[in-house]
Amino acid sequence: MTNLKDRNILVLATDGFEDAELYSPRQSLLDAGARVVLASPKGGPIRGCVYNAETGNSDESSETITPDRLIADIDAADFDALVLPGGVVNPDKLRMDEKAIALVKEFAAAGKPIASICHGPWLLVEADVLRGRRATAWYSIRTDLKNAGSTVVDAEVVVDGNLITSRMPSDIPTFTKAIVGSLQG
Repeated sequence: MTNLKDRNILVLATDGFEDAELYSPRQSLLDAGARVVLASPKGGPIRGCVYNAETGNSDESSETITPDRLIADIDAADFDALVLPGGVVNPDKLRMDEKAIALVKEFAAAGKPIASICHGPWLLVEADVLRGRRATAWYSIRTDLKNAGSTVVDAEVVVDGNLITSRMPSDIPTFTKAIVGSLQG
């Protein structure tokens, strides 16, 4: 059994996160004993979305989750890794949040694991941490990654140093395994 009891993980999310991309990795990390803190730009519950493969659209989720802390109150030094779930709306809102981008830059500068899935790598683009790095993401934002200086790879998970990226909800098991692996080393 994996034991991450001494590890503190930060997850950044706001309204519009992809349910599976937040809930599944978060639960796996909690099950492994990690302390997981969910931070958002606003107080109160946030609502996710669920990707509908039949329509290609994201439908609003019926569930909400209440963040543990505000992004404005987070110190990157208190955490061992950062997880950035996708969904279209969530990372689009977060990349406009100066403190969220500053946190991504701090994690990158410290060489701490940053795991980002689906549209989550938009935050990596905004923080300018992809130059010369390999990464993957949801198909429609791969040009953004390339324009940010990344070599784009079509794979379930791409690990390049401290950066862990994945494409979509079906990649979550491999994505989560890579996160756990990075924290065990």
